[in-house]
Amino acid sequence: MDYSKSGVPKKGTNKPLHSEHNAKGSRKSPFGAKDDKAALLKRMKDAAEKGQKD
Repeated sequence: MDYSKSGVPKKGTNKPLHSEHNAKGSRKSPFGAKDDKAALLKRMKDAAEKGQKD
């Protein structure tokens, strides 16, 4: 086999093939946005109550 014609393998890029729909910094998830902690606590309490009822 003639290795002189093989050349150097191409380096891959570290870029994803597509962008996520909720990526940080996008319209749906801007950088400065904070999650509402009260809403999170309400969801957690509701889930805990539902678990105790079952």
